[in-house]
Amino acid sequence: MTANPSTKTYKNFINGVWTDSVTGQTYPVFNPAHTADIVGHFQSSIPQDAENAVDSAYEASKEWAKMPAPQRGAILYRALGIMERRSRELAEAITIEEGKPIADAIGEVKRAMNIIEYAAGEGRRLFGYTTPSELPDTVAYTIKRPIGVVALITPWNFPLAIPAWKLAPCLIAGNTVIYKPASSTPLSAVKLVEVFEEAGLPTGVLNLVTGPGGSVGNTLIEDPRVGGISFTGSTEIGTQISTRASELLKKVQCEMGGKNAAIILKDADLDKAVSGVVSGAFGSTGQRCTATSRVIVEEAIYDDFMSLLIKQTAALSIGDGMNEKNDIAPLSSQNQINTVLEYIGIGTEEGAKLKYGGNQLRDGEFSEGYYVEPTIFEDVKSDMRIAQEEIFGPVLTVFRASNAKDAIKINNNVQFGLSSSIYTQNLVKAHEYINTAQTGMVHVNAPTLGGEVHLPFGGLGASGTGQREQGIEGFEFFSETVTVYIDHSSGAKERSRFI
Repeated sequence: MTANPSTKTYKNFINGVWTDSVTGQTYPVFNPAHTADIVGHFQSSIPQDAENAVDSAYEASKEWAKMPAPQRGAILYRALGIMERRSRELAEAITIEEGKPIADAIGEVKRAMNIIEYAAGEGRRLFGYTTPSELPDTVAYTIKRPIGVVALITPWNFPLAIPAWKLAPCLIAGNTVIYKPASSTPLSAVKLVEVFEEAGLPTGVLNLVTGPGGSVGNTLIEDPRVGGISFTGSTEIGTQISTRASELLKKVQCEMGGKNAAIILKDADLDKAVSGVVSGAFGSTGQRCTATSRVIVEEAIYDDFMSLLIKQTAALSIGDGMNEKNDIAPLSSQNQINTVLEYIGIGTEEGAKLKYGGNQLRDGEFSEGYYVEPTIFEDVKSDMRIAQEEIFGPVLTVFRASNAKDAIKINNNVQFGLSSSIYTQNLVKAHEYINTAQTGMVHVNAPTLGGEVHLPFGGLGASGTGQREQGIEGFEFFSETVTVYIDHSSGAKERSRFI
C-alpha cells in the first residue's frame, strides 16, 4: 500500500492547542470499505501525553466548576448549532472510518444533537432538594457538585453519539474532561472536539488524546487527579477498569457487552416481528451493543417465521456505506471480520445449522473491504458459544421455544443483560415478560435497539456496572451530592447526637 501524500495528519487537543504527541509518532486509520484508502494519520500517544492532558484538565477544573450551569448550557447550545451546520460532514466522517451505512451515520449525528440539546437544558435543572430536619431551627438540603476531572473512554461502533452522551452531561455538571476515543475511529472524535472548540469552550476544559488504550487509558485510570471514569466497550476491558478504579476509590461506570434476544410468541404480528428482528440483527452490520443477537421463536409459528426471516434477509443489499442504497456495510476492521468469521466457524463446529450466509465477500466491489454476509444459525442450543458470547457482527442465532415460559428461560440464560424484546398481542404475557426479563431495557413489539436520550440506558450482569447513562441518572454519575445543615437558632442549645 502506498500512502497518499495529501492524507491529513490530525493532532491531540491539549490545553486548547492542537498538538503532536510527545514522540511525534502517528498511526494510519483505513476506510473499512476500501482498505487501501487512508482516512488520516493520528497521534500515537504515550503516558506523558495523557499526563499533559490531565494537567490541563486539572488546572481548568476550578474555574469551570464556578461557571453557572446555565452558562455552561449556553456553550452546549452553541455547539448544537455548529453540529447542525456540519451534520453532513460529521456523518460522512463516521462512515468512512467506521463503515456503517450513511443513513445510520446521519441518524447517529441526529442522536448526538438530541443528546446535547437535552443536556444543555438540564443546566437549569441540576436539582438538589430540601427536606424538613429532625432538629429545630435547622434547614436541611442537598446540592450537586462536579467530580472534578473525568476520563471518557469510548468505543468505535458509535464514534460520535456515545462520546456525546458522556461528554454533554459531564460538562454540564461542571467537570473537565480527558477524552480517549477508540483507536480505530479517532476522526469523529477530532471533529466533535472541533465543534466544542468553535463553540467557545474554555481552555483546558476538554482535552483529546488519541492512541492505544493500554498506555493512555491506564494512565488516566491510575492518575489520582482523575476522579471519575466513564467507559463503553468490551466486558473484559470494562471489568478490568471497574476493578482497578474501585480499588482506587474512583467513581466508575462501564457500559459493556450484550447478547440481546427477541422473543416471538405465536400470537405476534409476524410481519412486524420479522422486520424488527432483521433491523435489530443486521442494521449497522450488527455492530451495536443493543443488536439482536438471538431470536427465540415459539414452536407453533417457527416455520412461518423462518421463511419470512430468510426472505427479508436475502433482500438486503450489501456494499460501501456511502451508497445510500446499501443496507449492510463492511465490518469496521480486520480484527472484526476475523472475529466474526471465527464465530461462524465455531457455530458450525458446535453443531448449529447454518441456515443463511456465513461467507466473507471478496469478489468485485467487495475485494477492497471487510464484507461478510448476514448470517443465520438455527438448531442453536443455549450452551453453545455462539449462544453465549458477544459476536458483534451480522450473526443471528435462532432458538425454538415450546411456550412463553420456555422462551423467557432461554432469554435469561446468558451472563449479559442489556436489552431484550418480546412480540405478542397478549397484554398479560407482555407484562409477565417485563417483570421477569433479566435485562436493563425491555421492548414490547419493537426491536432490541437503542433508547431515548431522556431515559436511562444500561444493563445488568456482564452488560454494565455503575450508574446508568443518559436521562437524569446520567447526570447523577457526573455529580457528587453534598448534604447541607444550617442551624439558624440564636444561642446554644442541646442537640441530638447521631451518626
